[in-house]
Amino acid sequence: MATEGKKVDPVDELVGILDLERIEVDRFRGFTPPSRSIRIFGGQVISQALVSACRTVDGPICHSLHAYFIRPGNPEVPILYEVDRARDGKSFATRRVIAIQNGEQIFNLAASFHTKEEGFDHQQDMPDVPAPEDLTSEAEQRLSMAQQLPEPMKSAFMAEQPIDIRSVKPQNIINPQKLDPENFTWIKLKKRVAADDQHTHHTILAYASDMSLLDTCVRPHGVNFFKGAQMASLDHAMWFHGDFRADEWLLYVQESPKASNGRGMNFGRIYRRDGVLIATVAQEGLIRPYKSKR
Repeated sequence: MATEGKKVDPVDELVGILDLERIEVDRFRGFTPPSRSIRIFGGQVISQALVSACRTVDGPICHSLHAYFIRPGNPEVPILYEVDRARDGKSFATRRVIAIQNGEQIFNLAASFHTKEEGFDHQQDMPDVPAPEDLTSEAEQRLSMAQQLPEPMKSAFMAEQPIDIRSVKPQNIINPQKLDPENFTWIKLKKRVAADDQHTHHTILAYASDMSLLDTCVRPHGVNFFKGAQMASLDHAMWFHGDFRADEWLLYVQESPKASNGRGMNFGRIYRRDGVLIATVAQEGLIRPYKSKR
């Protein structure tokens, strides 16, 4: 946990919350960083649950996860992660993880692990987009808009994130415009981490994968979390296809084929900079229209 009054590097903070406390063989305790004071970020619970599952597997690497958000989490209360070792086979292992606060499930996750093997190989090509060095970071965009917000909202709006996000066609966060339901975004951990194992980079990417995907389905409607819509992730699925580092640039191709009945559907493909597709993501979220917060 952060020392009161001392600024904590956001990458160190992320790495810290992923270092779960083991309190029993298959039980772990996770915490929320002080920078989160309103509610727990969905990507945090996904990544912490995946860490719990990974710590009970010896050898195989996660190739898929499927998760449901059940209740909003309280950032002031520790999260208990209980792992069920559903199966350990010769090639595959399966784990189920339940996240609990105050005796109630707030989230559950199923993850499958696979021992690497040779097989058929093909992929959808990476789109041709501008390089991340030629784009403005989301942090810089937020800095330029901060003065338009009332004082109570500024600190949350300007909270430093561990992930550098650079959108090819960014949305105006304060006054969102109607845009196509797609978004091409470069993402990268803001500084290099010492860990080389894929478990670590999978959990960091799982965290980052929830940072902008749900925004895709509200782009055609000219609303967002700050203005015009109540938004919350309902479920999250992710498939890992190959090796990568989360501290190197990855292109997150996001698109939304449908929104209806107060829900929006989103899909994502994540590529290494050399064009290799390393992950696929799917998420449905709650997107209820309501009057502006401002």
